[in-house]
Amino acid sequence: MKRCSRCKQSKPRASFASNKAVRDGLQAYCRECSAAYYRQRQDASGRKPRPRVAAPQGHKYCQRCEQIKPHSEWDRNRTASDGLSTCCKACRAIEGRARHLKRHYGLTETERDELVASQGGVCCICLAAVPAHVDHCHETGRVRGVLCFSCNAALGQFKDQPEVIRRAAAYVEGNAWKPTLVAPGVYQLPS
Repeated sequence: MKRCSRCKQSKPRASFASNKAVRDGLQAYCRECSAAYYRQRQDASGRKPRPRVAAPQGHKYCQRCEQIKPHSEWDRNRTASDGLSTCCKACRAIEGRARHLKRHYGLTETERDELVASQGGVCCICLAAVPAHVDHCHETGRVRGVLCFSCNAALGQFKDQPEVIRRAAAYVEGNAWKPTLVAPGVYQLPS
């Protein structure tokens, strides 16, 4: 048992956080008093401390979506005191997508949505599917538009080479690929 120097109650040793600087190895305040004192200091300095939400055993409160979720919906974090990340998997996925857009394309989600709206809400190439993938020039990094999965994958397969895409269009339109032999082992494509 140890006596809390703030609330003056005797409580079991498990009610106190550790402090190696003190002779008995425990904080002077119990965990409840330490939390109350922390909130009081934060309020006095004008900061807004996160509310403490009690969750049932095997569950945790997510500060981002403000929901209590089971531990199975959290990523592991060995360095955290409870072994779980600071927000749930769904919130981390949303934040991850936003960071990806900013890091790779220099766009915010709002800017991407404005780009989709300027395209009329459809893919720039097929004009039918819902655009979901930001397309950019791999040499300059310039964002060209937002495409559907199929059109974005097709451009990637053609390695963004316009002459290859033109030949593919000619092939699909029925123009047979008939190269002309110019020299031994050298072929010229029809123009």
